[in-house]
Amino acid sequence: MQTPMPEGAAHAQLDKPDLMSVADAKAMGVPAMTELFKAHLNPGQLHFMKLLGFHKIKIESAEGMYYTDQNGRKILDFFGGFGSLALGHNHPRILETRKVFQEEKRHEIAMAFMSQYAAALAHNIAACSPEDLDMVFLGSSGSEAMEAALKVAERAAGPERPLVVYAENSFHGKTKGVLSITDGPLYRGEFKLLDNGVKVPFGDIEAVEAAFKAHPEIGVICLETVQGGGGIIGADSAFWHKLRDLCDEHDVIWVADEVQCGLGRTGRFYAFEHHGVVPDVTALAKSLGGGKCAMAAMIARRDIYMKAYGTPKTAMIHAQATFGGIGEASVTALETINVLYEEGLIDNAADTGAYLISELERLQAKYPQIIKDVRGQGLMVGLEFHDFSQTLPAVLRPAVAMLDDKLKGSLSGFIGALLLRDHDILVAFTEYNRNVIRLEPPLICERSHVDRFIAGFDALLGRGIVAIVRDFVKSQVS
Repeated sequence: MQTPMPEGAAHAQLDKPDLMSVADAKAMGVPAMTELFKAHLNPGQLHFMKLLGFHKIKIESAEGMYYTDQNGRKILDFFGGFGSLALGHNHPRILETRKVFQEEKRHEIAMAFMSQYAAALAHNIAACSPEDLDMVFLGSSGSEAMEAALKVAERAAGPERPLVVYAENSFHGKTKGVLSITDGPLYRGEFKLLDNGVKVPFGDIEAVEAAFKAHPEIGVICLETVQGGGGIIGADSAFWHKLRDLCDEHDVIWVADEVQCGLGRTGRFYAFEHHGVVPDVTALAKSLGGGKCAMAAMIARRDIYMKAYGTPKTAMIHAQATFGGIGEASVTALETINVLYEEGLIDNAADTGAYLISELERLQAKYPQIIKDVRGQGLMVGLEFHDFSQTLPAVLRPAVAMLDDKLKGSLSGFIGALLLRDHDILVAFTEYNRNVIRLEPPLICERSHVDRFIAGFDALLGRGIVAIVRDFVKSQVS
């Protein structure tokens, strides 16, 4: 029996909380932004933003290769949202596709019915994928796509083979399943994680073979084709060919994480295509959303998928989630893939990336005491600095060397902060090797953008380390 409502309650109107409108958010200044970020988002992160000077900036708009801040300053984006902006900011074809979709009031949530947009996107992804990588699961994030990849692989491997091989310095996501094969104490954060992982050094095929032989319960190996958080680390083709052979020999399912390095970033649609091998399962995300939405995909070989979910009884074990294949996100990703090919952005990533690397190698020869290594492929490039003590005059090195571990990342931070402050250039950093700056500009990047970045970077390094440190300290004081 329902409790009767108080007299007059049916006509009562709830008081509206103190809500901000979209217009209020747009008009908000930096001080108010800072207070709300500190109060409701991440006060600890604000500490690092202040160190780098990022807290002084309010982005008003973005287009192509540039952000524009509250003062009209254009900031060249060589960060690219960790590889999320293949098409740059607000690509006109993406904007138009989404506008038409909205104006025609097309359907978004298609849980009860089939979606023509999700079906077409799955077709396009399969068409871009080699061999029989043709079964697609759509989601919203890289973590979700990788969770789906692990689950389909585990189901296909069977309950008698639950162990998963993963690599040192790996990053696969922050949800608890993929966090269990993410090799980072910071992210693992003392959570209670899955205990079925077997860790090996990245790129060490002998360690992989030894693990396979020592643990016949291994059913899956999961590796980033290029380690992003690890400092833009790849492995040679011989490793990947031998891995493919070992997986076939031991009946182990190979999952290739292409969330960051896929979608043309390295100069091929998938980074593994450079090596002439094909994994059993892979995953895409980040740039798949065209820089305007969250979209991700898991792609599996048909036989793997059918083993896992191929019957009516098993089909719903890992079916689309509520927002998997949502309409506007699907058409955004459809258009994104077409733009990649029709505007030659994958080829541009290869060509402009090679130019960027050659220019960085020129600076490495010019500043060998500062730049330790330049590596990468396409527009996924790692720039590693020497430990701090090695960049100083010889007389200072012995005293500072004892602090190198504590100072790791300081030079990257100084240079990143000063590139932004003095040259209006944004770069990114890496999670595990803090001496590395990672460069992942949009795939629309031209040689003129590379030239501007190189000129600013050269001018900054030309000051010398002592002046760089002095200028950074001054910026903190001011």
